[in-house]
Amino acid sequence: MINGMGLITGLIIGAIAGWLAGQLMHNEGGLLRNIILGVIGGFVGNLVLGLVGIHGSGIIGNLIVGVIGSCLVIFAGSKLLK
Repeated sequence: MINGMGLITGLIIGAIAGWLAGQLMHNEGGLLRNIILGVIGGFVGNLVLGLVGIHGSGIIGNLIVGVIGSCLVIFAGSKLLK
């Protein structure tokens, strides 16, 4: 997600992705938690989707990958913590 875009831009995209994923997954967590999950989700999304040959390019592509990864992290976290 951060390749060639800069750390700050990557963190902003991750924060937006985490917020969007929290809205989509009806996550009870707060804004800060969703932002952290978004940043982690960006890395997870790149890893998982990269394994199947899908890569996001540009801001929109990276946002989509981040949202998918964040949803995966939220889903896994909800299953592990139950």
